[in-house]
Amino acid sequence: MRQLAMCCLAVALASSALAQENYESWPVLKSSFPSTGGGGITIKGYDPVITGNKCVTTFMAVESGSNPSVYPNVIEFEAVPVQGGTLCQNGKWRAFEGGATGTTPFRVFFKDGVFRGSP
Repeated sequence: MRQLAMCCLAVALASSALAQENYESWPVLKSSFPSTGGGGITIKGYDPVITGNKCVTTFMAVESGSNPSVYPNVIEFEAVPVQGGTLCQNGKWRAFEGGATGTTPFRVFFKDGVFRGSP
């Protein structure tokens, strides 16, 4: 009985690993959205371009409040063909001025002229 349970668990894990996300179900990407890093930061001006095996965009990180600071940045993702489109993943951003850098879990999917952002 124990072996049967272990076998069923292994099959279930393998099946879920093989299941692919449906990227076309993601919401259409807007140029402004809350930062994945939180902290009341809004990302503005997000307009990716795919060139070769990269997705690139400039953007502003804008603090909330009545007199917000604005930080101009650029982000580069690796572009991977998937589901008849392009998945932009493993994003690395850097500030135009200063030494701020980082990564993001945010992903973008492009297909049929539409960019979609990960939920």
